[in-house]
Amino acid sequence: MALFGLKDTQTAVLAYLLGFISGIIVLLLEKESSFVKFHAMQSTITFLALVILSIIAGYVPIVGGILGNILSLIGLIFWIVGMVKAYRGERYKFPIIGDIAQKQI
Repeated sequence: MALFGLKDTQTAVLAYLLGFISGIIVLLLEKESSFVKFHAMQSTITFLALVILSIIAGYVPIVGGILGNILSLIGLIFWIVGMVKAYRGERYKFPIIGDIAQKQI
């Protein structure tokens, strides 16, 4: 049983709900489940990186707007895939970031 009496899969979904903010909260509160901690770490790294890249893209004239839209689409895809895989109980790794998250827990 994970946080607040929820199942591990439900808590892992919550880690993705608000991007890196919910990922950090779940990371700070979860003490036992490596499954939940993995998804919380992956959510935190993924969405924090996307926010940073979007901010940087905002400073690039013309191309930055297009790049920002592409990053938003990528974020939406990762958000949906992360929640679906977590709910199904899968330890799905996003490209590159999944391995980094796995090493951190």
